[in-house]
Amino acid sequence: MRDSRETSLTKAFVTGFPVKHSRSPLIHGHWLKQFGIAGSYEAVEVAPADFATFIAALKDGSSGFAGGNVTIPHKEMAFALADEPDELASELGAANTLYLRDGRLKATNTDGYGFLNNLDDRAPGWDANKNSAVILGAGGASRAIIQALRDRGFGAVHVLNRTEARGQELADRFGPRVHAGPMAALAERLSGADLFVNTTSLGMDDSDAIDIDFTAMRSGALVTDIVYVPLITPILMQAKAQGMKIADGLGMLLHQAVPGFEKWFGQRPEVTPEIRALIISDMEKH
Repeated sequence: MRDSRETSLTKAFVTGFPVKHSRSPLIHGHWLKQFGIAGSYEAVEVAPADFATFIAALKDGSSGFAGGNVTIPHKEMAFALADEPDELASELGAANTLYLRDGRLKATNTDGYGFLNNLDDRAPGWDANKNSAVILGAGGASRAIIQALRDRGFGAVHVLNRTEARGQELADRFGPRVHAGPMAALAERLSGADLFVNTTSLGMDDSDAIDIDFTAMRSGALVTDIVYVPLITPILMQAKAQGMKIADGLGMLLHQAVPGFEKWFGQRPEVTPEIRALIISDMEKH
């Protein structure tokens, strides 16, 4: 329960640098209207040098916010400045959701939750087989996905990256079921795999186009991409053309927003075809 001071705080935010491209205000604005809540959710651009001051104002109540979402490049600093990061955020060393409780700033990370719930929604039964998953890329976006797949029970999570040392750092962080490898090992790791996840921008322009043979994966395996602009990325196009099951990344954005909205506004929204269509329509305009 929120204390008396916090019940009056009906404002939330998304902060990043830059942040004007964020579709989070559209998502939360839709839910506020749906529930008839007299609240607001706004994008607040904060430069890295000013982020600690922004968090201090959040903690002392002078900003008027109940909490908010944090995106690039502030996730690590949000974790470091929170009073009480939870277990998920602590292992990741990054937070994307902040909320005030009893005068203390709490932090969590809902990226992994969003990733798993998107696949549960768009490809029911995708995790019936959990022998191995292959993740392309070892950047910040891959951390929560590795954690989520490990916690969902995958036997092996292979992280392939141009710089193998970065992948090895993640393997060291997330335990013995996570294995690092070079990009050259992609065909070998895909053989019999149950899931492929792209966390990179590979294929988004001609200079880094990549050809992947997904047909060696287990029958019924799933290919997904966390990039959602365009909705069907070049990698998903390839997979679809090869007859693979695919899931786009838009639902990850939508589902990761659910826990935060509930913490700030006290109602748990659902990710519906309506809100998905709303965001797709906005993407088509820009």
